[in-house]
Amino acid sequence: MIAIAGPNLPLELLTATGRHAGVVGFDPDLETPRADRWLESKFAPWARAVLEGWAQGAYDDLDQVLFSRADDTSQRLYYYVCELQRRGLLGGPEAIVLDIAKIPRRTSLDRTVEKLREMGERLCVSEEALEKAIVASHDRAGDGSTAPGEGRVCLLAGTNPPDMRLHEAVARAGFRAAGRTLAQEWLDPGAPAQRDSGDPYAALGRKLHARGEGPRSFADPAAALRAGLAASGAEAVVLWRIEEDEAQCWHLPQERAAIEASGLPSLILTRRDWLGRDGSAAQIESFLMEVSA
Repeated sequence: MIAIAGPNLPLELLTATGRHAGVVGFDPDLETPRADRWLESKFAPWARAVLEGWAQGAYDDLDQVLFSRADDTSQRLYYYVCELQRRGLLGGPEAIVLDIAKIPRRTSLDRTVEKLREMGERLCVSEEALEKAIVASHDRAGDGSTAPGEGRVCLLAGTNPPDMRLHEAVARAGFRAAGRTLAQEWLDPGAPAQRDSGDPYAALGRKLHARGEGPRSFADPAAALRAGLAASGAEAVVLWRIEEDEAQCWHLPQERAAIEASGLPSLILTRRDWLGRDGSAAQIESFLMEVSA
C-alpha cells in the first residue's frame, strides 16, 4: 500500500496501482519527543506528528509513503526520513518522492512529465492503466453526488487546519464552513487530466504543472481567495495562518485588500497555533455570532 504525505501528487497514478491508501494518517495532538529531537523548529507542524507516528510503527503496514517536492516541508521530511532510516534510527515503509516542477515554462513541464513516467515505471503502472484511472476521475468529477450544503457560509482561508476543529467552531455559530483540512487538500484531485490524449503521462503532467494550489505555485493567492469567495457564496470570511506558515505572509496585504473589496465581514488571524490552543476557535465563534446578531 502507498500513502501520500504532501500536496499536488498524482492521485490518478496512485489509483492505477490499486494500492492507494490515501493520506498518511497522523494524530495532530500526539506528543512528539523523538520528532522534536530530529526536526528543526520551522517545519510545518504536521511533519512532527507524521515522523513521531512513523517512529512508533504506525505506518508499518504500508509499503511506501510518497512525498512531494511541490511542498518544502514534504520534501525536507523525505530527506530526514531517508537519513534516519540509513542510520538505523527509523524503520517502516520506503520513503519515495516525486518532483513536481511549478515554474511556468516548458522545461519545467517537461521535467514533471519525465518524473511522472519514472514514477510510473517504479510503480509498474502502464499507460493503459493510467488512462483508465484518468477516465474514472472524469466520471467521479461529473457524478453530481456531492450536494451543496444548507445555511450561511463562512469561508475558512489561509493555512489548512489539521482536522475539523475550526469547522466545528464555525458550525457552533450557525454557519457552514467552506474550506479544506490538510488531508482534504492533499486528496483534492483538482480538475481532471485530459482523457483520450494519446499520452496519459503527458496529460497528467500538464495538469499537475498547471495547478495553482500550493506554496510553490506561481498563482496569485489573492486571486485564489477571490475565486473562493465567489464559488462558496460566503457571507463572512476567516483568514487563519499559523506561525510556521512564513512563506505565505508576503501575500497578506493583497489578501487583505481582496477581503476588503468583497465588503464581507472578516476576521484575520495570523501567527496562530496550529492546534488552536491560543483560542482561535473561540474567536471565530464569537466573530460569527456578532455577524449573526
